[in-house]
Amino acid sequence: MNNELVILRRLLPVAAIFLLHSHTATAQMVSDSICLNQIGYYPNAPKAAMVKGKQSEAAFYITSTNLRDTFFRGKLETEKASAYSSTITRKADFSALNKPGSYVLLVPGLGHSYVFRIAPAVHAEVAGASLKGFYFQRMSMPLQPQFAGKWHRGAGHPDTEVLVHPSAASAARPAGTRLSMPGGWYDAGDYNKYVVNSGITTATLLSAATDYQQYFAQQKLAIPESGNALPDIIDEALYNLRWMLQMQDPNDGGVYHKCTNAAFDAMVMPGITIAPRYVVQKSTAAALNLAAVAAQAARVLQPYAKQVPGLRDTCLAVAKRAWAWSVQNPNVLYNQDSMNKLHKPEVTTGAYGDRNLADEWFWAATELLATTGDATYLNEVRQRMPSAMTLPSWNSVAALGWYTLAKATKLPAAATDLSAMAKQQIIQYADGLFPAMERSAFGTVMGQSVRDFIWGSSAVAANQGIALLHAYRFTGNTKYCDAALTNLDYLLGRNATGYSFVTGHGSKTPMHPHHRPSVADGIVEPVPGLLSGGPNPGRQDKCTTYKFTEPETAFTDDDCSYASNEIAINWNAPLVYLASGLEAVMK
Repeated sequence: MNNELVILRRLLPVAAIFLLHSHTATAQMVSDSICLNQIGYYPNAPKAAMVKGKQSEAAFYITSTNLRDTFFRGKLETEKASAYSSTITRKADFSALNKPGSYVLLVPGLGHSYVFRIAPAVHAEVAGASLKGFYFQRMSMPLQPQFAGKWHRGAGHPDTEVLVHPSAASAARPAGTRLSMPGGWYDAGDYNKYVVNSGITTATLLSAATDYQQYFAQQKLAIPESGNALPDIIDEALYNLRWMLQMQDPNDGGVYHKCTNAAFDAMVMPGITIAPRYVVQKSTAAALNLAAVAAQAARVLQPYAKQVPGLRDTCLAVAKRAWAWSVQNPNVLYNQDSMNKLHKPEVTTGAYGDRNLADEWFWAATELLATTGDATYLNEVRQRMPSAMTLPSWNSVAALGWYTLAKATKLPAAATDLSAMAKQQIIQYADGLFPAMERSAFGTVMGQSVRDFIWGSSAVAANQGIALLHAYRFTGNTKYCDAALTNLDYLLGRNATGYSFVTGHGSKTPMHPHHRPSVADGIVEPVPGLLSGGPNPGRQDKCTTYKFTEPETAFTDDDCSYASNEIAINWNAPLVYLASGLEAVMK
């Protein structure tokens, strides 16, 4: 008999000895108190789980999934109390185990974990699924069974007869003018399209495509464009970018803030909605977002000029016109409440209002500078440059400018200092993430402060990981990679809720996200590859099914919970970058 198993038998209580004779690790014996990456770990990377609650037993074991063979034994580390809930944890570190295989982590007297794997490319499926999640968000085209599987559906909103809302009316396009602007992604769990949120989302995908070009060149997602001459990630980004380009008024260069119903649709499939669609008020935020993304796209598309002839030139022209309109209209803010007092019908869908545009000016100027090399944009970059880097979000995009400057290769002579300055800002920000990780009860970078647990907290974790991957790119120091991995671990189950927040990936994942197709399609499993928002103690949805309300546990798997369990494109994009970037780096 296996000597390790003999030792394990001696240490286990009677109930656990019974476990060893069971043929498989049964669901009844899984303990939600053992929180780990439910997908798995790279062979030569750090590996850890967190065991919640007071534990009388200090030993833990990594065993086969049928519990018959022991491959690693260790001792739980000392207790740590979380700063963001009443949770107490003990760390189980099994980094020394590097043999590929499928395992569970067993704590005598407590139970065992969900099954996880140790393998090269262990996160390849999550990386691909998170990107394909955007395909499932496409509108104006049917999702065919050969690409969408059982989640196939009709085209949804065609957006070929979108009305100009009175707030967006002009002499050339009076209210009621019908416009055609099909395509793009549904923004989140709703059926509307927002330029501002599309900005950071599309930019993050384009950045991933260029930063890990070789990785994405080999990735095949089974989307309609797979097999053409473009990487699938470029094809997916272009599906939304082409819609964004149509949101510019060709008569003046201004950009409509969103394409939307007047009110949110019910929880129904997109193919049966009949409410009129509108383009709503032009805004400086929308114009600067389009200027930034279109300028970036013009740069990213340069190697693909033959595959998409003319698109690069179109993007650059659109970017310059959007910038020029912004210069002439520098402070046209989108205030939905004020707008609704002046114009009907009232619009009550997502506002994405932003009252501070300094970061948008900085980002747009850096993209135009990096693409054109034109010193015209340099003054704006220097004038709007923030004093320190902050984490990106839809309404705080300065970090995207820092990333661009750090990687720019064609800056004018007067701007040669900017690249080094940007790298310094990014590394300094990344270094600032480590002290909180050392104190964390879950050993993750996520949880810098209570402010990490906001609406869309999952995206906070993913964006922190992106910053760390950039620091690794600039320094070659693997500590940044290891730290980024802790946040992927967080997203895939090593967190206080015990959920893997990516639908369809992990043993305990959201089954009821606030996502209209997943609610209305009659299929038990939600659309896969979508990142749930994660813990949010604000609980703005007033949903009554929250069992826990502390910052890092305020999550409920209920479709009523748009505050903690909705999905959104600007959350999925950083997950794509983080999971794909780690896959590329770990090779």
